[in-house]
Amino acid sequence: MTTMLADQLVEGRSDELVVTDLEGTRLVVFNRPAARNALSNAMKQDLVATLSEAEKDDNVRVVIVTGAGACFSAGADIKELRAGAQPIRPHPGEALRAFGKPVIAAVDGPCATGALEVALSCSFILASSNARFADTHAKVGLIAGWGMSALLPRAIGRRRANQIMSTGEFIDAGRAYDWGLVNEVVEGDVTERAVEVARLIGSNPRGSVEAQIRAMRDGDGASLSEALEIEEGMKQSWRAQRTGILANVPDPAPNP
Repeated sequence: MTTMLADQLVEGRSDELVVTDLEGTRLVVFNRPAARNALSNAMKQDLVATLSEAEKDDNVRVVIVTGAGACFSAGADIKELRAGAQPIRPHPGEALRAFGKPVIAAVDGPCATGALEVALSCSFILASSNARFADTHAKVGLIAGWGMSALLPRAIGRRRANQIMSTGEFIDAGRAYDWGLVNEVVEGDVTERAVEVARLIGSNPRGSVEAQIRAMRDGDGASLSEALEIEEGMKQSWRAQRTGILANVPDPAPNP
C-alpha cells in the first residue's frame, strides 16, 4: 500500500504541527492522528507563527495545509476548551485570511467544525475522494467563531450553509464538489495533487499572483462597483511600479 505524502512527511516526528519546505512550497501537516488531528492551542499558535514566517520568506511561494493519518482535522480540541483554554488572537482563520500568498487546503478524510473554517479561510480546497465535511458546532453546544457563518454561505449559498450548520451532518466529497465547496476531487493522494498545483502557481510571476489575491481579498464582500474600483487601483499601482513589464513577458506556450 502506498504511503500518502502527508504521512511520509510526519514519519518519525512527534511535533503536532510538522512544517516542511519543498521547492518553494511550505507544507504544514496537522500531526495528531490519534486525536483526529484536533487543534490544540499550541497547534493554533504554531500555525499562526508559521504563516507569519512564510509571509516574510521570499523562498515560499505557496503554502499547503493538510493532515496526517487520513484525517484533515476534527477542529478545535474540545477537551482543552472544556478545561478552560483561552482563545488565541489572531486565530488561524484570521491569520489565513490575512495571508498574502496562495494557501491550498488538501483535505483527506474528515474536515469538521473549526477545521472546516480553516479550510474555508484558505485560497481554495482540494479534496480526496475520501474527504467529508461538517460543521458540528451546534451538536456540541458551541457557536462558530473563526468565520463559518460568513464564509460557508459565500462558498455554497445560504440555504445549504443553513443545513450544514444546523444539522451537523457530514457531506461527502462529491456533494462538496457539486455545491462548490471544493475545486477538485482527487482519486489518490490529494497532497501530491496540491503540490502539483502549487508548482503551477509558483511558475507564474510572484507579483501578479499576490496582487490578484490581494485584490480578491480586499474586494470580498464589496459591491461589484467597489470591487472593480479595487481592481482598477491595483492595476494602476502595478503599472506604476512595473514600467515596461509587458516587454519582458514571454509569449505564451502553445497549447499541447
